[in-house]
Amino acid sequence: MFDSPDAVTDPVLRSRLQEIQERLARGLAAVDPHGRLEGRPVKYRVIGGQTLEVIFREVPSVDESDVLGVRRLIGHQSFCRVTPQSAETLEVRFVVPLTTDD
Repeated sequence: MFDSPDAVTDPVLRSRLQEIQERLARGLAAVDPHGRLEGRPVKYRVIGGQTLEVIFREVPSVDESDVLGVRRLIGHQSFCRVTPQSAETLEVRFVVPLTTDD
């Protein structure tokens, strides 16, 4: 059920996926001044061809302003979940619908 972003063949969804990735690449430093997310391992997964999951790993800490900044970059409704990855690090996961029903 999980796909690589490269596996998305629908041109509209592929465009939306690329737009989100570019926004994060260009703007993460500006919304993450403490470097909590920037430079951390990040993985993009497509779920069922309709939803994007952006996973930041090895995050030492995160606060609400970091989460809100990433959500602003994404530009559409998204959900965030923070879970422990180890005793010292977190995994910060954003789930983003690729369809634009706004």
